[in-house]
Amino acid sequence: MGGLAAELGVSGATVRRDLQALSRSQLLVRTHGGAVSQQSDAEVPAGVKAVLRQPEKRRIARAAEGLVGEGSVVGLTGGSTTLELARVLLERRGLTVVTNSLDVASELAGKPGIRLVMIGGIVRRSRELVGPAAETMLANYHLDLAVIGVDGLSAEGCTTYDEMEATTDAAFLQQARRRLVVADSSKIGKVTFARISPLSGITDLITDRAAPPDALDPIRQAGVRVITV
Repeated sequence: MGGLAAELGVSGATVRRDLQALSRSQLLVRTHGGAVSQQSDAEVPAGVKAVLRQPEKRRIARAAEGLVGEGSVVGLTGGSTTLELARVLLERRGLTVVTNSLDVASELAGKPGIRLVMIGGIVRRSRELVGPAAETMLANYHLDLAVIGVDGLSAEGCTTYDEMEATTDAAFLQQARRRLVVADSSKIGKVTFARISPLSGITDLITDRAAPPDALDPIRQAGVRVITV
């Protein structure tokens, strides 16, 4: 337990709390002094994602905020890293944010400097609204920047666990001039069930410094601007 806390740069109490949350979600089995993964390729619940790798996600969010121009129209999908970006944007003025995430919308609703547009659709367990209704509504908007979270990013492109979510995320990318993926290093080199987009469909990636260089190389070679923080 102490070794894990030191490696992640958090307190022992934080590690215990996170392990308890993962255990309740049946994603691992607690053992004496540690834990064993229960599922090798399962979608982590949104509430659990929110407490994992927070320092990395906050650094990524601060870097992403630098790509948000004054007066921009920004599309934000759901995810714990895009939620961190929403929190960074709270003090900005003159932005329009288009989102399908209940969590992002809750964070930004009523903020005086932000015009918030909420996309409708079917609510997933990730608290994102997806499906044909979401995609039809998105088709009416032009985005200066789309920022999406992913469950995997590799030479195969951007992937996620749910095919309806993948299609809606792709719609965000299709409506945007600049297309940014924000993903911590655990997602880099990973491939999950449903493809959102090939690498040609994104322009930028922001990840953390622990991302494996051999997994980042094909992403750079595809013409994606890669920023590590």
